[in-house]
Amino acid sequence: QSWSETKGSFTRVWIPDPEDVWRAAEISRDYKEGEPVLHLKLEDETPLEYPIGPKSNPLPFLRNPDILVGENDLTALSYLHEPAVLHNLRVRFLESNHIYTYCGIVLVAINPYEQLQIYGEEVINAYSGQNMGDMDPHIFAVAEEAYKQMARDERNQSIIVSGESGAGKTVSAKYAMRFFATVGGSANDTNVEEKVLASSPIMEAIGNAKTTRNDNSSRFGKYIQIGFSRHYHIIGANMRTYLLEKSRVVFQAEDERNYHIFYQLCASASLPEFKDLSLTTAEDFTYTSLGENIFIEGVNDAEDFEKTREAFTLLGIKESSQINIFRVIASILHLGNIEICPERDGESCHVSVHDLHLKHFCRLLGVELQQMEHWLCHRKLATASETYVKTMSSKQAANARDALAKHIYARMFDWIVEHINMSLQTSSKQHSFIGVLDIYGFETFELNSFEQFCINYANEKLQQQFNSHVFKLEQEEYMKEQIPWTLIDFYDNQPCIDLIEARLGILDLLDEECKVPKGTDQNWAQKLYKQHGSSAHFQKPRMSNTSFIIIHFADKVEYQCEGFLEKNRDTVYEEQINILKASQFQLVADLFHDKDDPPPSKSSRVNVRAAKSVPKVPNKDHRKTVGHQFRSSLHLLMETLNATTPHYVRCIKPNDYKEAFSFDSRRAVQQLRACGVLETIRISAAGYPSRWTYPDFFNRYRVLMKKSDMMSSDKKLVCKNLLETLIKEPDMFQFGKTKIFFRAGQVAYLEKLRTDKFRAACIKIQTTVRGWLQRVRYRKIRKSAITLQRYGRGYLARTAEYLRLTRAALICQKQYRMVRDRRAYLRVRQAVVTIQAYTRGMFTRRIYWEFLLHHKAMIIQRSVRGWLQRRKFRRARNAAIIIQCAFRRLRAKRQLKQLKIEARSAEHLKKLNTGMENKIVQLQRKMDDQSKEYKAQNEQLQMVNASLGSEVTKLQKQLEVIRGQQGDGGQLTSLQDELERLREELQEAQAERKRMEEEHSTEKLSLQQRVEELERENSLLKSEKEEMNQRILQQSKSSEASQREESLQSELDAERQRYQNLLKEFSRLEQRYDNLKEELSLSKPGHRRNPSNQSSLESDSNYPSVSTSEVGDTEDSIQLVEEMGVEKAAMDISLFMKLQKRVRELEQERKRLQISGDDSFLSSDPTSEQDTADLAYNSLKRQELESENKKLKNDLNELRKTVAERASQNSSSNELQDGYNLLLSQLKAANEELDARKEEVLILRTQILSTAQLQEKNQHIVSPHKEPVDKDEALKAYHGLTDKQQDWCYLNEDGELGLAYQGLKQVARLLEAQLQTQSRQHKDELEALHTQIELLKDDIEKKQEILNYTMSLSPEAQVEYSVQQEITRLTNDNLDLKELVEKLEKNERKLKKQLRIYMKKVQELEASQAAAVTGRSRPELSRQVTVQRKEKDFEGMLEYYKEDEALLIKTLITDVKPSTVSATVPCLPAYILFMCIRHADYINDDQKVESLLTSTINAIKKVLKKNNDDFEMTSFWLANTSRLLHCLKQYSGDEVFMTQNTAKQNEHCLKNFDLAEYRQVLSDLSIQIYQQLIKVAEGIIQPMIVSAMLESESIPSLAGVKPMGYRNRSSSMDTDAGGPTSYTLEALIRQLGQFHGTMRDHGLDPEIVGQVVRQLFHCINAVTLNNLLLRKDVCSWSTGMQLRYNTSQMEEWLRGNNLYQSKAAATLEPIIQAAQLLQVKKKTSQDAEAICSLCTALTMQQIVKILNLYTPLNEFEERVTVSFIRNIQNRLQERNDPPQLLVDTKHTFPVLFPYTPSALSLETLHIPASLGLDFLIRV
Repeated sequence: QSWSETKGSFTRVWIPDPEDVWRAAEISRDYKEGEPVLHLKLEDETPLEYPIGPKSNPLPFLRNPDILVGENDLTALSYLHEPAVLHNLRVRFLESNHIYTYCGIVLVAINPYEQLQIYGEEVINAYSGQNMGDMDPHIFAVAEEAYKQMARDERNQSIIVSGESGAGKTVSAKYAMRFFATVGGSANDTNVEEKVLASSPIMEAIGNAKTTRNDNSSRFGKYIQIGFSRHYHIIGANMRTYLLEKSRVVFQAEDERNYHIFYQLCASASLPEFKDLSLTTAEDFTYTSLGENIFIEGVNDAEDFEKTREAFTLLGIKESSQINIFRVIASILHLGNIEICPERDGESCHVSVHDLHLKHFCRLLGVELQQMEHWLCHRKLATASETYVKTMSSKQAANARDALAKHIYARMFDWIVEHINMSLQTSSKQHSFIGVLDIYGFETFELNSFEQFCINYANEKLQQQFNSHVFKLEQEEYMKEQIPWTLIDFYDNQPCIDLIEARLGILDLLDEECKVPKGTDQNWAQKLYKQHGSSAHFQKPRMSNTSFIIIHFADKVEYQCEGFLEKNRDTVYEEQINILKASQFQLVADLFHDKDDPPPSKSSRVNVRAAKSVPKVPNKDHRKTVGHQFRSSLHLLMETLNATTPHYVRCIKPNDYKEAFSFDSRRAVQQLRACGVLETIRISAAGYPSRWTYPDFFNRYRVLMKKSDMMSSDKKLVCKNLLETLIKEPDMFQFGKTKIFFRAGQVAYLEKLRTDKFRAACIKIQTTVRGWLQRVRYRKIRKSAITLQRYGRGYLARTAEYLRLTRAALICQKQYRMVRDRRAYLRVRQAVVTIQAYTRGMFTRRIYWEFLLHHKAMIIQRSVRGWLQRRKFRRARNAAIIIQCAFRRLRAKRQLKQLKIEARSAEHLKKLNTGMENKIVQLQRKMDDQSKEYKAQNEQLQMVNASLGSEVTKLQKQLEVIRGQQGDGGQLTSLQDELERLREELQEAQAERKRMEEEHSTEKLSLQQRVEELERENSLLKSEKEEMNQRILQQSKSSEASQREESLQSELDAERQRYQNLLKEFSRLEQRYDNLKEELSLSKPGHRRNPSNQSSLESDSNYPSVSTSEVGDTEDSIQLVEEMGVEKAAMDISLFMKLQKRVRELEQERKRLQISGDDSFLSSDPTSEQDTADLAYNSLKRQELESENKKLKNDLNELRKTVAERASQNSSSNELQDGYNLLLSQLKAANEELDARKEEVLILRTQILSTAQLQEKNQHIVSPHKEPVDKDEALKAYHGLTDKQQDWCYLNEDGELGLAYQGLKQVARLLEAQLQTQSRQHKDELEALHTQIELLKDDIEKKQEILNYTMSLSPEAQVEYSVQQEITRLTNDNLDLKELVEKLEKNERKLKKQLRIYMKKVQELEASQAAAVTGRSRPELSRQVTVQRKEKDFEGMLEYYKEDEALLIKTLITDVKPSTVSATVPCLPAYILFMCIRHADYINDDQKVESLLTSTINAIKKVLKKNNDDFEMTSFWLANTSRLLHCLKQYSGDEVFMTQNTAKQNEHCLKNFDLAEYRQVLSDLSIQIYQQLIKVAEGIIQPMIVSAMLESESIPSLAGVKPMGYRNRSSSMDTDAGGPTSYTLEALIRQLGQFHGTMRDHGLDPEIVGQVVRQLFHCINAVTLNNLLLRKDVCSWSTGMQLRYNTSQMEEWLRGNNLYQSKAAATLEPIIQAAQLLQVKKKTSQDAEAICSLCTALTMQQIVKILNLYTPLNEFEERVTVSFIRNIQNRLQERNDPPQLLVDTKHTFPVLFPYTPSALSLETLHIPASLGLDFLIRV
């Protein structure tokens, strides 16, 4: 509101100050209108009385609220005036280190005098495409605004950069051009943008110099037009220069330098190509040593000269032309050193002919020495009739020499600019351009001359254009919003411009005076006084007649007239120019020829005085003065600027000492007044400077509204009603179409109301909360007091009556007892006194006699007692010594006995080795059990011996019968001998058995010792494991822990892989063993059995056979346990239960077979020699295979132990390890028992078959001579009995005796085998029982532990534990049911497989019939017939004809759509292509393979180039290309890629060609497609990131709105498109989900999908963080909360899609920490330490930048103090962070394509008919 409404105490104001210009104060006492004094209090609590006057001292300016301090845009300030602007710039520059600030349409740039990391390419990319108000102020934002408006409005643009010398104009213009070169780079390879940038070092070298204010001051103005094509690419550029400071060539003030090119050339004079220039150091030349300091700190002239030469070369200037340019520059230095000697008369002078510098000057320029020597000291005067040659004084000659030097340099400067423009020109048509004007700002010095006059004249014109443009924008804004337009009074400097350039103005009078032959500066000054003395902008100084004052828009400037005429004329003598025109060097001659003149002939070069009319021509040419030329070029510039849309950059010099981040308020205010910034503020303040959109105003000030208004849908009406209620003066605001306009101060008033409302609400909340807390506390105290009172009163009520009665009784008792005791006392006392009198006399006499007797007795006692004590002491001492000796001896004996007992007892061993007693007891029990078993076996052996004896007697009887029949006694004797030999062999077998038992006992002892050794080793290993764990824990604290962990993990994975391979090898060997057994059973040596007979024999047997499928199930279960790993194996008990069940079944079947085998064996007659031989052969072969199988199983067990040990070392869970070891031991026991059952079943089956064959043999006796020959050979190979058989045949022709002998031998061997089998069986049963005992013990221990654990639990926990036990039992039951279901499913699969086989046979039959009917009459067959025929034996190959290759590529690649194959197998085109490649490889057609692969790769590239912005197509072909690459690897035949293949897949491997080179090509193509996929995805999501992550309100009503000034004004937005599109977080996540779903549907590998998501998340993080670092409006607490919520949603999306392990979440860490940084406290040193430990993913520059940008949205928040930021910087100094501020958005993570083989079998692949691939033939 107005001052009168805010004049109360505590109002903050600005008062003038002589040092700081403005000073902050606070009103300490209420002010009333009319009071002469305003009572103030300064910031240091100093009181001040500020006088108030209506004219002299007006009321001070009001200060803005703290929430508005540090705004990006000065027009956003509520109070717009000079102190507010100065304070805002100071705060931003010093506290936040922000050098750019908007002031409406003007960008204020303060020179930091320090290199800042805010101009990199990543910053350009961040600002590209953004609206001007969306990002922090920057020169790139202005450049982007110009570029955008040029493209949108098709109107040329201009960027006007102005400021004092040293303010940073040249650097700002350079960065603007760099932005255009980066954003609008050339479309072809001409590199025009590089040439545009290359012009900068050249122009700096020839046009910049060191001044007292700036080390690189531009001493000329330039306007660079950058041309753009229709597609807005740079196609060329053009440069115009203005008012080069030529006087600097011949004169420099103290501590200044000449142009840089002179010093660069002198620094490089030692180069061989510059030896001809005859240059030395710059100190040796007059023109470079006048400033007395030829060096600039931190600048290397030689290096800069190399950059200048490189820029010349880049612009196309030849090396010869460069040398000529440097010759001209060197000649200027030599010209300055020419010594002009005066003559004695003083009117003439001469130059020595031997002057070395004159010779160098003439040689370098190629002119005649005599002519130049002459005309340096003479001049020509031309009249109408004749021409005179006049001498010059030395001073005149020196001036003429300097004028010549300036003219040469100016011509060379123009020539270089012209050739730069020629190299930047293009033949293409220019569609539009952007001009960058780098021109000097307003200048005022102690001595101001002609140059300052021209500079200030140009600034007057630019200020006029600036004022009109600002006024025009204000008018357009008001008209657009349709608010009442009121004329704004702004400063018009047209009178000042008329004073300078109007008719008879200052420039006209100057030109007129220059035409006068004897015109002087004094005469011109008098004319000025006379002509403009009455002008309001012209003044005459009081103390001078040779100077004048002009009142410019910025300040009053006094100009000295001396030198004006000479500088305006720019006099150079024609004779000297003509000599230079006649130079032998073409470049020098071209420098001084005008463009309109024809090239001179040879005669004109030789004869200088060719005609009399020659002097008139140069007079006509040189008639234009410098002022006239400057005025013309300035008018042309203004016409160009008026035809473009201007953008303004005002550069401010903060101090005159070039100190980094030092702010001088007086110098800053002076420049702000001069550059028009305050005028912009004044124009804005005169109207409606504060502007709010209706939604922003509603969100910001809805706290001031009523609840009913907030529910209204018409926000515009609500805002109108609110403002009409709050602000009573209607002129203080206006309602536009989209915005609300406020007068100055109204926003501050609304902020005050909003703050008051919040403060009242806070007070209300605090009051309520504090009252509630006090009421709660009061209720607690009151309740406690009532409780105490209740208990106290109850106690008192119960004890009060009792206390009264007790007290009364006590009183009565006291009185009665007192009287009674008093009387008794008196009686006793009287009696006592009488008794005492008599007694004392008697006692005294007695005492005397007693004392006398006592004295005598004492003498006697003393002597006696002394003797007694001495005797007693001697006795006691002797007794003690004797007792001690006896006791010590007894104790020593006991200790010795105890030690002996302990040494012999097991307790000692138990102490030495804990747990050995139990083991000894167990071993003792085992010994007892084994002894019992040995007894049982002996009994069995005796029974067997008895049976054998009975058998022998039978045989003897048979022999006797045979002897009686044949009557041959010799054979009987031999048979008896043989029988005796057999008995001996049986005895030997028994002895062998005893020996084996002894070996078993010794082996048992050795095993026990081995067990003990293993236990000791186990204890040592445990200790070593604990030591290793401690070492690992210690090493984990070091930095290498992660690497070691990864290496250990990789080793573990490798070990696991090798273990899996060994398991597979073991299963393969087991299968091979089964195959060998089948082969053995089918092909026996001897005679060949009919397979049908064998099958019928087996089918006719009444005894059940072993189910190989069930055995296979058990083995598969064991293998599954091994493959499941440590964790699952310990938990899954169903496998073990299955094994136990299978073992029980085998045990039952073994018993049945044994019983049946015994019966059949006893009932049979073992007389078959052939069958027993077969049995022996089979048993030997089987024993060999079984021994090999046992070795393999032992190896497997060793591997299991190794894996278990490594798992125990790597696993951190002891329970998991114990469970795994237990399961392995159980599996081992089950395997051993299963093997034993297998062996027994096989033996019993052999017995059954042998008995059956013997019966058949008895029925059908076959003669020996009909036996096949192979039987004898087999017996000879395995038994070595051929010779013996032949001998027996010789003994008996019919061979019956030999057969009987062989039968007996086989029976003996069979009995021996049975005996060994039974002994092995008993051993196995014994081991099984021991194992069962151990298991039972473990079970008992576990149950005991469970019982103890259950008893220690609470009742609730016991209930819970019992529930868990019940769940475990139900789980076991469920496992049984699962096992049943698995069996049923397995049977179902078998039936299905059989059904498919039958169907296949039927199809083969039908196909063969169809083929027989139709035949192959032509190559093209119908698809149905082809499918039926090829389905016969489909090998996963596709055949096509060569002419169909183009059709295949077109159908499968070019024309295919991802949607057509989405419902089929993923990556179907890749599989089809590979099947075609397989067929080409199968037929060994290398040309076909090469052609198909080349066509495929080229077609994929064409499709991707055509669809370069289609994510679905790119993802589709990335999946197919990678799958084709995997197929080439999987079926390449390399063992590395075949480890996971099935046997069928290994059969499909390529046979003839090695396609490794094509695999590399496909790998490169996959990487290219991946990069294109990333580019397409980033291009889709990049426009969504900022809006979704930073701007959308994911948490409603959380974000606050602040005054944003001109942000999102109409000129910055594309209004035709309806404004920028806003995206929500849901839209971004939806888009990411669409990407993920597309890649997943296309079958892309999960690893690649994870890498894509990681790259996209990096892009999201980089763009979000970069925008956060470049936007002050989003650096607030609410944005941090919003951002943290958004990132959590992104992480939740990753978890939901199983992508959290892809390292994508780690890429969000910087933005998460930035969000946390915005939310944490930022006050104390503890907060600083917490921030440093929290923000590890952010660099120091980023942390400091965010803290500087942090903006409170409410009065209750506090800004981050400068001291806190300095504290953070000091703490983070040790970090070695990269210097760049922004994150590189183009960073790409390295992509890896892991090998993932396919489990799909090629023969099962189905090609849908919709693809149209009927021409492919399945092979």
